[in-house]
Amino acid sequence: MPTIDMHRDIRDAVAKLCEKFPGEYWRKLDEKRAYPAEFVNELTGQGYLSALIPEEYGGIGLGLSAGTAILEEIHRAGCNAGACHAQMYTMGTLLRHGNDAQKQQYLPGIADGSLRLQAFGVTEPGSGTNTPAIKTFARRDGDRYIVNGQKIWTSRAEYSDLMILLARTTPIGEVKKKTDGLSVFILDMNAAEKAGLRISPIRTMMNHSSCEVFFDDVAIPAENLIGEEGRGFRYIMSGMNAERILIASECIGDAKWFIDKASSYAGEREVFGRPIGQNQGVAFPIAQAYARMRAAELMVHEAVGLYEAGETPGAEANMAKMLAAEASWEAAEAAVQTFGGFGFAEEYDIERKFRETRLYQVAPISTNLVLSYIAEHVLGMPRSY
Repeated sequence: MPTIDMHRDIRDAVAKLCEKFPGEYWRKLDEKRAYPAEFVNELTGQGYLSALIPEEYGGIGLGLSAGTAILEEIHRAGCNAGACHAQMYTMGTLLRHGNDAQKQQYLPGIADGSLRLQAFGVTEPGSGTNTPAIKTFARRDGDRYIVNGQKIWTSRAEYSDLMILLARTTPIGEVKKKTDGLSVFILDMNAAEKAGLRISPIRTMMNHSSCEVFFDDVAIPAENLIGEEGRGFRYIMSGMNAERILIASECIGDAKWFIDKASSYAGEREVFGRPIGQNQGVAFPIAQAYARMRAAELMVHEAVGLYEAGETPGAEANMAKMLAAEASWEAAEAAVQTFGGFGFAEEYDIERKFRETRLYQVAPISTNLVLSYIAEHVLGMPRSY
């Protein structure tokens, strides 16, 4: 299948790594709702999860385009980067806004895998994507902050040593703008679990290690505040473009996997004495999915190019994520229809990937919020919320 050739050496190496983790590996994990520790360890050991960390901190020091190539190839191989992709964008908050001492303390461990930074504590039950409405509060108490509250959909919290935590430090009634008074901390999960932090897994339709996290007088050293107190919303938002682009690359990988599977099966499966792909009713949806994927892929690469040129591609990053998520879902639908009943059989992996790729129209930002962003910030229409 043709593709835009970026980082071919990285793509080939990641594809080879993924050969060690075939569908059977992921199906066994699905049965037990288990974390793919072996897969994550392999990626870490070969340096892929530290690709965006500068060399001075033990990383490889590559650009965002390398990150997109890594994640796309993981998904194109039928694997799932959801167990570890957060490290690529959550550590950006620390890298861009942390002080030298924090970077020296944490980034080398994140790079070599001795510290896992997978947990991103932002969303709450009562706020959803309305981030300024969060209620988790961090109260300054001498040389520490005392945190109380609750987070939800904090994926991988059980398997993370560190969390990037967003909490309110000034009551919302005391700030001029609702986005003020929010602060970001780097939380030592292991220490916190011994002193008031509780994790409760959420069982979902896909194996994504989703959790609720409860804070009951959890103490965080004041030195773990990232940047200035009260400016946390800006720090979190500054990393969202990279997050959108990286997730979009996973969707492109998913779409390619579905299209490869569907087109191959359509050429092999015979009914009524001929391959089912000879029927336009089977062939056209796959071809349509391919065209949509290619269009979305171009938007992803435009967003990457702007980002690496130092621009702030808010519109492009959001559109890339939305279009790629829609393309992967269309490809998933085409694959299920092509495989028919076998599309629901676990052994073909279609149903697993079908469940996994559906997530991306909801998270990390829903399609409706992307459309709201475009309407307001690109087309100049009135704010809808």
